[in-house]
Amino acid sequence: MKARVTVMLKNGVLDVQGEAVRHALGTLGFAGVNGVRQGKVIELDLAETDAARAEAEVKAMCDKLLANTVIESYRVEIL
Repeated sequence: MKARVTVMLKNGVLDVQGEAVRHALGTLGFAGVNGVRQGKVIELDLAETDAARAEAEVKAMCDKLLANTVIESYRVEIL
């Protein structure tokens, strides 16, 4: 079973990398970009065959390692 985790900074947390990308896009002539939020995608190949247990396990992984839940939020998709 596969899982995809999308991790993003929470709203209100300054996204320095996103701002750098937004500025660079403007410099390259893409003036219509008002904001950029940058995150990360993590894909996991799991031995678990039950979707509910897999999702619970991946959420535990996020809470303990994959996301800094103080400043980041995450979304888990079981594929």
